[in-house]
Amino acid sequence: MMPHPKIDAIVETYLSLADAEAPGLVEGLYLEGSAALGDYRPATSDIDFVAVTAAAPPVEVLERIHDRLGAHPLEGFYLTWDDLRRDPAKLDERPRAHAGRLNRRGTVNPVTWHTLARHGLTCRGPEPYELEIWNDPDALAAWTDDNLDRYWRRLVTRATNLATPWGLATLGNYAVVWIVTGIARLHYTLATGEITSKSGAGRHALKAFPEPWHRVVNEALRLREDDTALPSLASALSGLGDHFGTPRRSLYGSPFERRRDTLGFADQAITAAHTLYTNR
Repeated sequence: MMPHPKIDAIVETYLSLADAEAPGLVEGLYLEGSAALGDYRPATSDIDFVAVTAAAPPVEVLERIHDRLGAHPLEGFYLTWDDLRRDPAKLDERPRAHAGRLNRRGTVNPVTWHTLARHGLTCRGPEPYELEIWNDPDALAAWTDDNLDRYWRRLVTRATNLATPWGLATLGNYAVVWIVTGIARLHYTLATGEITSKSGAGRHALKAFPEPWHRVVNEALRLREDDTALPSLASALSGLGDHFGTPRRSLYGSPFERRRDTLGFADQAITAAHTLYTNR
């Protein structure tokens, strides 16, 4: 059983289109991400998947499948059974569905393998525990530590300048959830060796970080639960009412005050996560 009827409907549509376009091509279909981690939000969550084929699939066929599917929240990779047994760092890029399109060259990472092995939700094919899925805790930790700077530190550095897209985004609701829970997820992985959801990361941060940061973490958890924070201008503008409406929904009286804490928490959490990796 899927965690939400919306997922059921999209998976059924996808498999019907894939089977009609190329019968037998998709031998395995698994969900990861929020759907598998018990944190799916129908308005704001993607449906993260891994589709498994016997051999490298013809990308022209995949493009036709996703063109027919149209705009949808399916996000994921096409891998082979052999890929799942191998270190993703040693694989070339693989086809990836993103933002309603098929990208021929998507970069894979060990989080996908680890999540599939531990939490994967089966839509078609053998259960994950029946498969030989590559798993290396040291490689996962090294990738996570690198990602702190390669992606998150760069994003936070750009966001400190208000006159940039990410700088302006930090005044809205979406960036609070993305930055606070995103970095907390990596801290959780380096602390535990496991993968968690956005909400799980927020709960972890409340235990792992001192009280002065709890307000911004609780704000991110509130917004995650509210399920309205999208990366769009309309969502950002509507979110301003959380500060100034009656009753006030935000834990902050000003988006600028919240922006300060979002970036401050991000800086401290990145540093703390690096320390966890160094002290492993």
